[in-house]
Amino acid sequence: MFADMRLTARSLILVSLATTLVLSLVYSTSIRFGHADVAVARTAAEIQPLGPGDPAPRFKVETVDNKRFDFDPRTLERPAILIAFRGGWCPYCNMHLSELRHAIPEISAMGIDVLFLSGDRSELLISSLERATQDHIDGLGYTVLSDANAQASIALGIAFKASDRTLARRHEKGDDVEDSSMARHGVLPVPAVFAVDGAGMITFAYANPDYKIRLSSDELLAAASAIATPE
Repeated sequence: MFADMRLTARSLILVSLATTLVLSLVYSTSIRFGHADVAVARTAAEIQPLGPGDPAPRFKVETVDNKRFDFDPRTLERPAILIAFRGGWCPYCNMHLSELRHAIPEISAMGIDVLFLSGDRSELLISSLERATQDHIDGLGYTVLSDANAQASIALGIAFKASDRTLARRHEKGDDVEDSSMARHGVLPVPAVFAVDGAGMITFAYANPDYKIRLSSDELLAAASAIATPE
């Protein structure tokens, strides 16, 4: 009887250890591909973005049509440039999107996908942009995606806690930020750029806590050239 009890206890221990091992492997894989919960930085200055040599994370965002868009670095058909911005309510984001119109067609011609990640919800991805910005990017094939759930910004390590003062200021200005990453999760992304090669590895990263300072078109082109697939 006691022998049977010892055997049962030993079996339970072995099962428990095996389960722990499996969960550990799943957890480590989820970290690699951006599925694990990552602590959101308290301030923009405290973010810890992924950098060159890191595998790009997997994340799910939404298209302008409210359809799911799954970014998976393991199944990329082409290299990609990820450009994260705060939302259409941000004047500096509008200026940056307008400036990049000089570089995006050239980057696309290199065989590289350019994905813009916005904190706005799907239906506001284009309409919330300033009219001048909409005119500048019209016809250029900008792929603007909604990261209102903050999954991409958290996985990329650029998410930080938006202050109540920031949210209140947006409401005072009449900005439509309902269901944005800021209103839904209290999270804002630090504007950032990541270059991901065909193997799903990050080769270039730029993230500046000062949202007024953005990567130039020339610097973006240089980063894109490094991951372009030779014809």
